[in-house]
Amino acid sequence: MGIRVAIAGVGNCASALIQGVEYYKDAKRDEKIPGVMHVYFGDYHISDIEFVAAFEVNKEKIGKDLSEAIWAPPNNCAKFSDVPETGVIVQAAPILDGVAPHMYESFRADKSLETVDIAQVLRDTKADMLINYLPVGSAKATEMYAQACLDAGCAFLNCIPAFIASEPEWAQKFVDAGLPVAGDDIKSQVGATILHRVVARLFYDRGVLLDSTYQLNIGGNTDFENMTVENRLQTKRVSKTEAVQSLISYELPTRIGPSDYVPFLGDHKVCYIRINSHSFGNLPITFDAKLVVNDSPNSAGVVIDAVRAVKIALDRGISGPLLGISSYSFKHPPQQVTDDKAHQWVEDYIEGKVER
Repeated sequence: MGIRVAIAGVGNCASALIQGVEYYKDAKRDEKIPGVMHVYFGDYHISDIEFVAAFEVNKEKIGKDLSEAIWAPPNNCAKFSDVPETGVIVQAAPILDGVAPHMYESFRADKSLETVDIAQVLRDTKADMLINYLPVGSAKATEMYAQACLDAGCAFLNCIPAFIASEPEWAQKFVDAGLPVAGDDIKSQVGATILHRVVARLFYDRGVLLDSTYQLNIGGNTDFENMTVENRLQTKRVSKTEAVQSLISYELPTRIGPSDYVPFLGDHKVCYIRINSHSFGNLPITFDAKLVVNDSPNSAGVVIDAVRAVKIALDRGISGPLLGISSYSFKHPPQQVTDDKAHQWVEDYIEGKVER
């Protein structure tokens, strides 16, 4: 009854996810635990998640057990769980556009390494799904992994802003293959995007006229270092901006995205949100917020739910984009809806009231 999961990119987000599965493996059904929305998602417990394959370009991670690789440089995710040996050896993957020119040193990437056949590894390990944790800007590499999943008969869970589930052509490929896909660009449990969405929607629903808004983010992990080059984060800006603007029915001047890399912050992220608006009597309301989080663990619980949603789709023979979990858990889903509606879709999906 396990859920066999492969991972592309053994960075901080993968570290948080792998630690989290171990940390919560003994959680009780009625236990209130921080960071995971459902101890059981349908019939699946957190402990049902099993990692069976991992792919990397970092020569200091390749060849190591997954439990060891999650601590290799440049990873700096907070340690909150001791992960026992998994028996999964990290394998070398094609680089393609997965490493920006300015990131070769940080990622310890080596073009000379012999790479594996991704689709064949997915077949050999009988992976149910692959989680895409590549760096932002890895469009070609993401498509390579998506195609490998199609070739191997494996579902795809896309956690980065390279558009697969929300791109009709790719979505149709998964429909035709009889495989589910979820994405794109994972939301954190309580992160910048979800906070910005909720506050902006509150203003809108209460009849306040929004004039402009911005969301500025700084952090010290390799995600922020990678995004210091503007052409690496174009889709990230689209994903985060649409997540907010989609809730407002009129044009809203918006600026959202990473604004600086501050190495000493480590895996902490600092977010600043401003909303300028006018209320009754055309009088101004200004909203300012600051949010500080451990960046990578903030999304791990969301991925744990998404993994189990995808597994349920496999069990039920559902193919193509999963609308409920994608709208609830990702910034750029195939269909943008309000967060309360997306949450209800997920609960109805678990109970089998809706197909996807």
